[in-house]
Amino acid sequence: MSGLVLILAGSAAGVLGTILLRRSGPGWRVGRLLAAAPQRSLAEASAMAAGGETAYIRLHGRVDSDEEFPSEDGRPLVYRRRRLQRLAGRAGWQTFEDERLAVPFGLAERGQRVAIDSAALGDGLVVVPRESVGVAADLSEDAMDGSLPQLPPDTPVRLRIEQVSTSDHATAAGVPFTGHDGAVVLGAGLGRPLVLTTLELDEAMRVLASGRRQQLLLAAGLLVCTPLLIVLGLILLVLGR
Repeated sequence: MSGLVLILAGSAAGVLGTILLRRSGPGWRVGRLLAAAPQRSLAEASAMAAGGETAYIRLHGRVDSDEEFPSEDGRPLVYRRRRLQRLAGRAGWQTFEDERLAVPFGLAERGQRVAIDSAALGDGLVVVPRESVGVAADLSEDAMDGSLPQLPPDTPVRLRIEQVSTSDHATAAGVPFTGHDGAVVLGAGLGRPLVLTTLELDEAMRVLASGRRQQLLLAAGLLVCTPLLIVLGLILLVLGR
């Protein structure tokens, strides 16, 4: 096999791997940001915000709030995202109702506290979701925040609930800044989303990869092969093959 063929094969593998990653949804990017962000203490984040330093960092602490609301099982919550989704063939689950309820909360540790910009939380929230699956005919107006959607009765639907409690410890990645009230806040910035998980990092990665594990493994394999094929191809070209 000629060096040029190997270089072209490596380039094609890189393109295909990138396409597969992007088609896998936002989970791969969230996981990469969470793993790559440098760990800092809450005190260091406060100092960065006070000094006007802008950087994307990772923090860890106990979820803290002066306001809470109860979950269905009585847990003290600070954030809940409730989504109703329909199964749209190969496009997967598509959200047709997205309800969020939050109170001010932050991360606390050793007398330090950094608030979380809950309004910026979206796909960056990584928790073990509660799910129930049924069909559109099972939906009632009580389950909806608005009017019932016009769906065929046999359309698969699911209710997906993600929540954060003051009984949790959490890891968050974002950019610290000083809020209007002088408090230090962690939010989105530098073109990157705010990420928060109540799971250990390894478990968070498994949750992010769930449902698309084979696709992500294939993409990772292709991206690993890319530089190897290109380097081997260049070596063969130098040797005149």
